[in-house]
Amino acid sequence: MHAIRAHAEEHIRYIRDTMERASSFTAVPGLGGILMGSTALGAAAIASRQPDPSRWLAVWLAEAVVAVAIGALAMARKARRTRSDLFSGPARRFLLTLTAPLGAGAVLTLVLARSGQTAILPGLWLLLYGTAVVSAGATSVRPVLAMGACFMLLGAAAFASPSAWGDGYLAAGFGGIQIAFGAVIARSHGG
Repeated sequence: MHAIRAHAEEHIRYIRDTMERASSFTAVPGLGGILMGSTALGAAAIASRQPDPSRWLAVWLAEAVVAVAIGALAMARKARRTRSDLFSGPARRFLLTLTAPLGAGAVLTLVLARSGQTAILPGLWLLLYGTAVVSAGATSVRPVLAMGACFMLLGAAAFASPSAWGDGYLAAGFGGIQIAFGAVIARSHGG
């Protein structure tokens, strides 16, 4: 009898693990994305008026901190509301695939800023954020994947454009794309 029970428990564990791996992370906060996009539009307006690259970079780095805080709080709030577990397999995979490209972007930002090559940062940020979102989107709802692809395309366009257009590209991506997809996610996937 003990062997049958152990065998049944093993099957239940296998089924539970399989279902967890197959499920998607749905606590992506659409309303948080809208708020993140709104602060990015403000940052673009402020950054475009900065007299030197170091102040420009400081504005965008401050915006990154604000956006991460908004995203984390909004994700936790949505997870609580939908009774999703932020420490489940899908959530862990989402965060892991999101953070690796963002970490690479942070390192490259430091390297490029030290060498005075801040003009290429808008394209780099958009491309790597898009890569992070596409990677994470593979474990999430479909609009997240599409949003990441839009960021990647915009990043490629930024590299092919004059560097003076950088704040416009950042406003279009971190502002416009983030707001548009935030609205889609909020409407279609519960806030």
